[in-house]
Amino acid sequence: MGTKLDQLSLTPSLLSLALLASGCSNMLPRVHSESSPFKNFEGARTAIDSLVPMKSDVKELAKLGIDPVKQPNMTILTHADIVRRFVPSALLKREDLDQGVLACLEARDACRGWEITASELSKARTGNFFADFTNFSRRSETTGWRFNALVLLVNEVVVYRAWGGQPNVNEVEVNTNPLGPLQEMGPTIMTNR
Repeated sequence: MGTKLDQLSLTPSLLSLALLASGCSNMLPRVHSESSPFKNFEGARTAIDSLVPMKSDVKELAKLGIDPVKQPNMTILTHADIVRRFVPSALLKREDLDQGVLACLEARDACRGWEITASELSKARTGNFFADFTNFSRRSETTGWRFNALVLLVNEVVVYRAWGGQPNVNEVEVNTNPLGPLQEMGPTIMTNR
């Protein structure tokens, strides 16, 4: 009879453990980061494509939410920065450069650039909670988008614009440690001797 009583008291413990294990993946860390006034990659692309070289100006940029003072992760480029970026080699000829880039280079101090970096990324550890918690195996998934653009201005007028980036980020990283929590102890033991 003592054996049946032990089994009955053990059963709720096993049931609790099974319920905990099934919902444990929700206990793994998640990170979400965004650095953009744009809702998505397509919105950012559309905003940059709407700029008309030699016509659009800083007021139009501000209406689109593109302002280095208000928007994070924008870099203001000097004329020297633009020269380094577009004239890195003597092999590059003037006719190889876009007319807007040439106008900017010739304008010297009246030329400046805005480099825009925007993204929305989510990183989540997925997989088995116990393998992750005990450091045997960790699986991380990163999803979202990254966008970058360059706008060159001469006297407050856009003369050049270009964009690029990753419209669909989907990265999976798996770290496996055969020794689990003991994996990190090896180097520590070796260096403490």
